[in-house]
Amino acid sequence: MTNTLPALLTPLPHPDQVQSLVSFLEHEPQPMIVLDPDYNILAANTAYLRQFGSADKPFIGHKCYQVSHHYDVPCDQAGENCPMIKAREVRGPDRVLHIHHTPRGPEHVDVELRPILNEQGVITAYVERLTLVRSASARPSNEGLVGSSPAFNQALSELQRVAPSMLPVLLLGESGTGKELFARAVHETSDRATGPFVVVDCSGLTESLFESELFGHEKGAFTGATLRKVGLVETAQGGTLFLDEIGDVPLAMQVKLLRLIESGTYRRVGSVETQHADFRLVAATHKPLEQMVAKGEFRQDLYYRISVFPIHLPPLRNRLEDISLLVNSFLQRSGTGKRRLTIDPQALEQLQRFSWPGNIRELRNVLERASLFADDGVIHAVHLPAVTATISAQASTPIPDNRTLEQTVASFKGTRSELARYLGVSERTLYRRLKEQGLA
Repeated sequence: MTNTLPALLTPLPHPDQVQSLVSFLEHEPQPMIVLDPDYNILAANTAYLRQFGSADKPFIGHKCYQVSHHYDVPCDQAGENCPMIKAREVRGPDRVLHIHHTPRGPEHVDVELRPILNEQGVITAYVERLTLVRSASARPSNEGLVGSSPAFNQALSELQRVAPSMLPVLLLGESGTGKELFARAVHETSDRATGPFVVVDCSGLTESLFESELFGHEKGAFTGATLRKVGLVETAQGGTLFLDEIGDVPLAMQVKLLRLIESGTYRRVGSVETQHADFRLVAATHKPLEQMVAKGEFRQDLYYRISVFPIHLPPLRNRLEDISLLVNSFLQRSGTGKRRLTIDPQALEQLQRFSWPGNIRELRNVLERASLFADDGVIHAVHLPAVTATISAQASTPIPDNRTLEQTVASFKGTRSELARYLGVSERTLYRRLKEQGLA
């Protein structure tokens, strides 16, 4: 976004200046609009019209939050971050991830807003650049990341920030939270998207196998090495190397891994020739690496090298509003080329009330089992015996005592209705208890 734009504006944009803005924005390949300080859309370029415009829904002269979100009030009054508020405070650009209503339905959009100041330093307008996020879907999808909850959007926003760079990314989260999908999204959003994406499962490799798999080996390097083998580092040349469960890398190998990351060089097993690596590093683990460092179970220097940009992936219990999206995505995927499965409202409600200790992986497994019993093409609550039994047990368990309830409320990240489902009580019962304790 160029700095010549402020010269087009005086304290209040004139119609001729709006036309000049339209002409100016046409040189920009990405969708862009101009807003006045009262959120009204003044102008838009052709790229915006192509991706976000609709012939039957005019937007010039309308509020941006009405067009993008269908809100009656600005985003910050509807529970979202409004980039205009921050840009006004800092008198500089702000960037947020939002879900916008588009002609195709809800989509993740990376929004960058810049204030335009006149010669007196007064903000006269804002220029907004909108970039569609193609690595995730806010609708049921046949592939990739799916979600629209605040917790999911926070992780996705961080992914969008770091993906175009070459910084190492460390994905942290419980088992089953979708770390490999996030790693693939980092790769596909980067400049290396056309290169290979190579996965190394560190948890399944012994010390001797790890070095051979990662660096490769020469013919005759050890008994059974009848041919030269190309290692995964070499396979990832020009692309991304994903070290899954890096917390399981043996201590003896961690120093060699550190040398690879720091120097960008390595040697095949049985060779003295130095090879040069060219990969973007993404690592993941469900283990507490900081605690492991303190105990001497993980090298501190390696930890600092891989954790330059950590992203915490939320557990499914903190994104219960995504369950419907995930369920319909899984059913859509499993139905490809076969009969199309659906789920009845009661069964979906049961899934939304479950706490999912195994996260998304457990949800997928439950649906795969249930689909085998859905003879009429519909998954019913009766097809979810383990989920139903657990929820029934939770319902018979009294709500936590006052101290425990206060701690739960303080640590729980979801909405009140999600907290009620998590505790296995009605929202009305939960509200009564919260009010009694002065927590409502």
